[in-house]
Amino acid sequence: MVPEYTKSDRFRGARIHLSDLAGLEIRDCEVTGLKIVDCYGGEVHVGGDFERLVVNDVDVTAYVEGELDRLHPARVLARDASSVEDYRAAWAAVEARWSATLDRARLLPDARLHERVDGEWSFVETHRHLLFASDAWLGNAVLEEDAPYHPLGFPSGGMPPEESTALGLTLDAAPTLDEVLAPRLARMAVVRRVVDALTTTELDRVCGRKPADPYPDQEYVVRRCLKVVLKEEAEHHRYAVRDLAVIEAAEQG
Repeated sequence: MVPEYTKSDRFRGARIHLSDLAGLEIRDCEVTGLKIVDCYGGEVHVGGDFERLVVNDVDVTAYVEGELDRLHPARVLARDASSVEDYRAAWAAVEARWSATLDRARLLPDARLHERVDGEWSFVETHRHLLFASDAWLGNAVLEEDAPYHPLGFPSGGMPPEESTALGLTLDAAPTLDEVLAPRLARMAVVRRVVDALTTTELDRVCGRKPADPYPDQEYVVRRCLKVVLKEEAEHHRYAVRDLAVIEAAEQG
């Protein structure tokens, strides 16, 4: 049994020396000031949102961001959206990329779409998460719907199970891709209607609700909420195509 440490500060400020850390996974953690010094190994993978990333005394932050932007231009549109037209362009890019990726995914056996690559969410789970994200940030916060959360929505790993249950989510469900896509595509159509009708005044409107009870009590503006939806779509599309490539390679033998 692999030991797991959750919501712990036991390693804050710690110094790990002359130890075997092969296979160590650090996920969803605050790592400001993390240093890996004089270490060695085969492959090392680092992923996340970092203000500055330095490898062997070389600041690679701009290079990494530039490569990601080049490979996934929708993330640029999502990140830089400011005007009404920007939001529409960003959502159009999201729609186009997911349409092509869904066509690609449907060429794989259904079982493959439930596989997790290196412990990441499966293709189906990714769409469940994006369903939740748009339900929370658009359906609840922006539109203030009476029942914004679809039961198949899948929140981030940091939300406690009891809070997910309180929102009516069924985390242990095992839906097919088509069962998830029914509400997912319906919600995407709602996003399309919202961005088509956007005005500058609406973008700057303060929402009457926060995305969900577990989120902090603070001001949520429409432009911020829609940008979260855009960035979630762009980044998770990046993860999805990355993992699809691995699955496709395995299928081809």
